[in-house]
Amino acid sequence: MSNESALRDQICVLAKSLFERGLTHGSTGNISARTDDGGLLVSPTGTSFGRLDPGRLSRFDARGVHVGGDSPTKEMPLHTAFYDTRSTAGAVVHLHACHSVALSLLPGADPDNFLPPLTPYGIMKLGKVTLLPFFLPGDPAMGQAVRGLAGKRSAVMLANHGPVVAGKDVEAACNAIEELEDTARLALMTRGMSPQALTDAQIDKVVKKFDVAWDD
Repeated sequence: MSNESALRDQICVLAKSLFERGLTHGSTGNISARTDDGGLLVSPTGTSFGRLDPGRLSRFDARGVHVGGDSPTKEMPLHTAFYDTRSTAGAVVHLHACHSVALSLLPGADPDNFLPPLTPYGIMKLGKVTLLPFFLPGDPAMGQAVRGLAGKRSAVMLANHGPVVAGKDVEAACNAIEELEDTARLALMTRGMSPQALTDAQIDKVVKKFDVAWDD
C-alpha cells in the first residue's frame, strides 16, 4: 500500500470515528492532510464524516491546484490559512462539535484564551485557543482571520460554528480537537460551580515541561 493510499484510509477511519461518537453530525465538518509531495487530501463538500470514500477525497497538488477527486469543502480558506502560516501543520480538522459551540455562545469568554485551564491536556495539545467572531459558512474572511494570527495558534474556535485545529499529522489534529471538545464539555458541566482550575504556576509548569507555545 502506498503512503498516499494509507493516508486516504486513515483520514476516513478517523473521520468515521469522530462521526460515530457524535463529535460532528450530518454532513458537517471537514478534514485535510498533507501528502508526501506537498499536496493535500481534503474531504469533499457536502459529505458526511461517517461515509467518506478514500477514493473520492479531493486531491490538490503542491501548487494548490485541484487535480483529482470530488469538489473540496467550501471551507478551504480555513485549511490553507493554517498550512500557509504554520510550517508544522500536517493536517487540519474542523468540526461542528456541540459542547465547544455551546461554550462559544455564552458570555464572558476570553477571545485570546477561549478554553479555561481545567486540565493540563488542553494546554499540552492546544496551547491557547483563539475565539474568532461569527462568519457566514464558507466566508473567506475566516481564513483571513486565521492568517491574522500569523501562525501563533494551532487552534481557533469559530463562534456559533465550531472548532478548527491544525496538527503535525491527521491523528494529532484529531486528538487535539477531541481534547478541545472535551475541555469545553468540562467547562459547561462545572459552570457556575466555581471549579478549581489550574493556577498560573501550574500552567507555567505544564507550558515549560511540554514546550507549549503559550506567550504571544
